[in-house]
Amino acid sequence: MNSKSNNIVWQEQNINKEKRLFLLNQKPCILWFTGLSGSGKSTIANAVEAELFKRGRKTYLLDGDNVRHGLNKDLGFTEIDRIENIRRIGEVSKLFVDAGLIVLTAFISPFKSDRQVARSLVKYDEFIEVFVDTPLEICEQRDPKGLYKKARKGAIKNFTGIDSPYEAPEEPQIHIKTNECTIQECVDSIINHLIKFGYIEGNENDYAI
Repeated sequence: MNSKSNNIVWQEQNINKEKRLFLLNQKPCILWFTGLSGSGKSTIANAVEAELFKRGRKTYLLDGDNVRHGLNKDLGFTEIDRIENIRRIGEVSKLFVDAGLIVLTAFISPFKSDRQVARSLVKYDEFIEVFVDTPLEICEQRDPKGLYKKARKGAIKNFTGIDSPYEAPEEPQIHIKTNECTIQECVDSIINHLIKFGYIEGNENDYAI
C-alpha cells in the first residue's frame, strides 16, 4: 500500500478554471504535435506560437529537448522512460489548460497509448492531436541534430523509426504533411482549425474557412 496516498487531500482554491478563462477571454487547449525526429514539430510549433502571440493569445510551448534539461532530466530513452516522459508532459499540460492557456507540446510521443493517456487528462475538446507527417527518408535527409546517423551506426539505441516503432495517429484532428506544404501553410492550417472550432477569434486577414 502507498502510505503517501492516505495523507494527501485535494486542496480547494478560491480562483478556479472558470474564473481564469473569464479573465483571459480564450478557450484553452493542448496542441499536441507528434511525429518523427526531424519531422518539423518544433519548427511548426514555434511558428504557431509566434502567430498566436501576435494575436494576443496566452500560450506556452513545451519542447521535448528543453524539458529534458529540467523536469525530465532524470529520464533516459528506454521504453519505460519514454512513457514516463510523456506522462509528465501530459500532467504539466493539464495544469496549463487549467490555467487557461493554449499549450503547445512538441514531442515524438511515439506510442498511441501514451497520447491517449495525455488526451484523457483533459476534456475531449481540449486536446488537439497534430500529426506532423513527414516520411522517414526525408527526416533522415534533414537530420538536423545528426541523430539518425548515430542511430544507424548503433551509437543511439531505441531511436524512433530505426530500432523503436512510431505508431502514427489514425484520426488526428490536424494532419500536416511537411514535404507538401511550407511552414506558413502549416501554420495557417492550424490557426484556421483553432478559429473554426472557437478556440480563438479570426480577423479580416484570415482565409475563409
